[in-house]
Amino acid sequence: MNPLLDVRDLVVRYGSVTVVDGVSFQVGAGETVGLVGPSGCGKSSTAAAVLQLRRPHSGSVLFDGLELTGMGGRELRAVRPRLQPVFQDPYGSLSPRRRIREQIAEPLRVQGRWSRTAGPGRVAELLDSVGLDGSHGERLPHELSGGQCQRAGIARALASDPDLLVLDEPVSALDPSLRAGVLNLLLDLQDRLGLGCLFISHDMAAVRHMSDRVLTMRNGKLVA
Repeated sequence: MNPLLDVRDLVVRYGSVTVVDGVSFQVGAGETVGLVGPSGCGKSSTAAAVLQLRRPHSGSVLFDGLELTGMGGRELRAVRPRLQPVFQDPYGSLSPRRRIREQIAEPLRVQGRWSRTAGPGRVAELLDSVGLDGSHGERLPHELSGGQCQRAGIARALASDPDLLVLDEPVSALDPSLRAGVLNLLLDLQDRLGLGCLFISHDMAAVRHMSDRVLTMRNGKLVA
C-alpha cells in the first residue's frame, strides 16, 4: 500500500542557509509519525514545506500519490482541504474578532460545502468532537482558555474532512495541566477518523505518547 505522505530528499533554504537538508520519510494512513529535535533544527521548516507554505528548493512531497511541489495555486487549493495544519499558538491561529463558531464554519463556506440547514449542525458536531459545546462557539478566542482555543483550532482543521494533520508543536504553548487533555483528544480523533498525523515537537515525552514511529532531526538532517 502506498503511503499517504511520501517526502523524498527535501531541501529547504533561506537565502544561502540550508535549514532542511535531504530529509526523507513517509506517513501512512492512520499512522502518527513523530518528528522531534531541538529548536532550530528544521522541524517547522519541514512542516511548512510539506504544507507548501514554503516551497522547497528541491526534493519531492507526494500526498496520496500527488506531487505537491510542482502544483500551481489552483491545484493546491483543491488538495489543501485534505492536508490540514494545527499550529503552536492557539490564539494566534484564530482571528481575535470573530466568534469561534464562525471560524469553524469558514472552511465549509470557502470550500462551497456550507448550507443554511445543515451547516450549523455540522459546526455543533465539530465542537462536540473536540470536547466543546455551543456556548464555546459563541465566544471570542480571548474568552477561552489556551486548551479550549487549541481544541477550537483542531475543530476548524477537521471541518475540511482532512486525511492528514500536520501538528507543529500543538501543545508547547499550553500549561502542563492542559497538554495531556489535548494529546488524548488527538489520539481519540485519530482512532475514530483514521487520520494520518505528522506530529512535530521538541518534547520527547509528548512525541512518544502520540507516535507510532519517531524520527529525530538535528541541524537540518534526520539522524534517527
